[in-house]
Amino acid sequence: MNDDASGNSAIRPGLGINLEPSFLEPVDRFRRELGVWLDLAGLGPEESPFRTVLSEPGLTLRNYDPAPRSGPVLLIVPAPIKRAYIWDLLPRVSVVRRGLESGLSVYLAYWERPGCEGQSFGLGDYAERFMLDCVGAIEKERGSGSVFLAGHSLGGTLAALFAALHPERVRGLILLGAPLHFGPDVGVLDRWIAKAPPAQHLTAVMAPVAGSLLSGWSLVADPFTFVWLRLRDGIRSLTDPRAQRTYLAVERWACDEMPMASALFEEIVEWLYREDRFMRGTLMIGGRSAAPEFVRAPVLSVVDPNCRIVPPEAVLPFERAVGSLDTAVLRYGGDVGVSLQHVGMLVGREAHRTLWPEIMRWLHARANRGGTDASSLS
Repeated sequence: MNDDASGNSAIRPGLGINLEPSFLEPVDRFRRELGVWLDLAGLGPEESPFRTVLSEPGLTLRNYDPAPRSGPVLLIVPAPIKRAYIWDLLPRVSVVRRGLESGLSVYLAYWERPGCEGQSFGLGDYAERFMLDCVGAIEKERGSGSVFLAGHSLGGTLAALFAALHPERVRGLILLGAPLHFGPDVGVLDRWIAKAPPAQHLTAVMAPVAGSLLSGWSLVADPFTFVWLRLRDGIRSLTDPRAQRTYLAVERWACDEMPMASALFEEIVEWLYREDRFMRGTLMIGGRSAAPEFVRAPVLSVVDPNCRIVPPEAVLPFERAVGSLDTAVLRYGGDVGVSLQHVGMLVGREAHRTLWPEIMRWLHARANRGGTDASSLS
């Protein structure tokens, strides 16, 4: 993939021109319709009330405060795959509700389906422009443009990139199963992508990239995780009604296929997975360098030692490379009734019993320092 002089991706021939529905769009549509039927069966999410703060192509910013709050601001950054309500799935396993109960003002960057004009949206949009729009809207409401960021999976990757590009805007960074170091010796997806054709071969015939394709790739890359462990977890949850309810809600969420903008797909595959530009310090976004050493905010990373999708090896090198002196790692051991263990740290019963209280204590300790930790700026 070539960069232009400003450091942004040059527009590839054909990118954004092929806007006909892909051959997998009917599969996406069928899965979304299946999700509607599951909703009617009472298996859907039970989301918290929210109001829309900002709406633009590709993004809706939600706020969940039932009343004005003076507490720290948490901005949740979901992965740009499937729908963001995995953060607010059911009342007893809702990160949004845990934040509200802890006295936080909770915002969520809700990624929307990219339209025709969104096919050129890349890392420069998702990791910087959209994030700046969110922080700017929060600043208008709250009077402060400095926030705590929490991101899961590729959402954590986007949050880390923003923290490197705009360290003055981030008070703390909470990364949950977020891949930041890539390579064929890191995880199963990395190994599979290393052998796959260039991303442009796909985006030349499919724009946007169908969610069903992304799900299918994951399944082919790691059937052990996406089939066998998933089935085993379903069987184990049969004797526990609460675990079974969560399991079925996650399965319903998995039907909510979300296509990915073509440019974003290309840049994630080529710049991150294949070339590991962020960790190597060679990633340019908007003409500026983005590298771990530019992250100055306190960093808390959550890793699952048993995860094959984002193993600790994909996270810990970033912890050692950041410019902050305030870093910590929490380990998550898994749950029953979460379907996909990769999302267990968001929706698992054990995660909400032990992990999230620790995360909230960590966040409030940094918030009570009255600003960015001075040691992290050394």
